[in-house]
Amino acid sequence: MALNTEEKAQVVKEFALHEGDTGSPEVQIALLTKQIDELSEHLKIHKKDNHSRRGLLQIVGKRRRLLQYLKDSEEERYNALAKKLKI
Repeated sequence: MALNTEEKAQVVKEFALHEGDTGSPEVQIALLTKQIDELSEHLKIHKKDNHSRRGLLQIVGKRRRLLQYLKDSEEERYNALAKKLKI
């Protein structure tokens, strides 16, 4: 369920603003979105896995807060990211 190193590196490379960028909101939101997608697929198979469901809700909340921060601070970057991630 956790992202492996190659997947993380690919997502960071795609959404990084500059070389070595791993902490920008865009990268964090993209990583959380990837993790949400994988957990959603897991929960479709394992419907009674309530521990993973709680983790999914926490990740969704964290992504929502980061999206709100990005929207409040720089709306152009928010719109570009939302369009790119289709969220």
